[in-house]
Amino acid sequence: MSLNVHTRWHAFPSQTAIHEAARDRILAAAETAIAQHGNFLIVLAGGSTPKAVYALLAQAKADWSNWHVYHNDERCLPADHDERNSKMAREVWLNHVPIPPQQIHDIPAELGNIAGAKAYTETLKGVRSFDLVILGLGEDGHTASLFPGHAVDNSADAVPVFNSPKPPADRITLSQQRLNNTHEVMFLVTGVGKQAAVDQWRQGVAIPATLIHSPQGVDVYCYGVVLN
Repeated sequence: MSLNVHTRWHAFPSQTAIHEAARDRILAAAETAIAQHGNFLIVLAGGSTPKAVYALLAQAKADWSNWHVYHNDERCLPADHDERNSKMAREVWLNHVPIPPQQIHDIPAELGNIAGAKAYTETLKGVRSFDLVILGLGEDGHTASLFPGHAVDNSADAVPVFNSPKPPADRITLSQQRLNNTHEVMFLVTGVGKQAAVDQWRQGVAIPATLIHSPQGVDVYCYGVVLN
């Protein structure tokens, strides 16, 4: 796969700058979507950089009643486990703003990867295109729970992951096809450990992150890596 010509790279001078820029981008996307559709459909990523952005969103003013929140992947762990993406998002952000509870859609990974994926596919049935998908980038080039060397499963909107190279082995991820069914994509990439993956991406290597795009292209927000 060649480098997506619609991939826009944004370098920021500090963690504060990237966090604030991401917050502002999310809030702007929400305003646009609510004006156009009456609601805003956002897909969240896990990780330390999104966590910092979510903490800023908890302090922001927005039309929260019209937000609908989804997740791009989840670990098959108990719902209250500290490593669950959904628990992190709720603790730092979602529990502090008045989004109606029925509009926050956690992946039920505690059911196991097969049953949980089927349940989340049902949750997504009839849901229109997402407005904004937020993604991270692993040091190996993975995004969501789409890993190098793993076959891409587009059989459903949410699919089980087995034998993940990162623990836990069992996970659930939105499929490439469903992640691509979005108006905008924003990657948040921080830390020198991501340099090799960024270099591969920019050189046109087909890492999993290059599978995800949108009609508006892809924006990659970076801090701590060099954009050669």
